[in-house]
Amino acid sequence: MSTNEPGKAREAQPTEALPKETRPTEALPKPNLQQIPLTPNLEPSFKVEHPADEEPQQARIGTVVWGLIVIALAALIVISTLGWVTLNGTYVLIGLMIGAGAALVVGGLLSARKGSKKVTTTK
Repeated sequence: MSTNEPGKAREAQPTEALPKETRPTEALPKPNLQQIPLTPNLEPSFKVEHPADEEPQQARIGTVVWGLIVIALAALIVISTLGWVTLNGTYVLIGLMIGAGAALVVGGLLSARKGSKKVTTTK
């Protein structure tokens, strides 16, 4: 017979106190709690050493070009929102792509030209 059916649940039996001889006579010791760190101590798995004679790196050309594209798009959106100029989206995209392509090509040529001037000497 199942006691999970509605209306047929057993009534709770009153709990009786433990007999005197089974009651604990001494208080139980409190557990010793230790703090657990949330993250383990991590050691670096590798260390990068930079030579002292290394010159500082410059920004990549692609990063600069894409930054200029985003700035140009934002400026064009602001100008068209203010109503100063009416822009055709197709022409704007064509102009931005031509300008970005030209900037990438010129930047690549300048970078290659600058890189070829470096002379490596071995002693």
